[in-house]
Amino acid sequence: MGKIVAIITTEHEKVAGGAPIFVEPDEEKREATAFLLEKILDAAVHDLKNGCFILVSHH
Repeated sequence: MGKIVAIITTEHEKVAGGAPIFVEPDEEKREATAFLLEKILDAAVHDLKNGCFILVSHH
């Protein structure tokens, strides 16, 4: 089972929990941050289609 290691969103009110939350002002920045963190954390990015990306480690 995977573990959520980060959440990237444009709206902080939509998310909560124990993973780090990155709030970006617009869609382009949200996507750029998600794909940069994907490489840094060696994780998979998943678009929840609600304005949030989650990064999941499958290690």
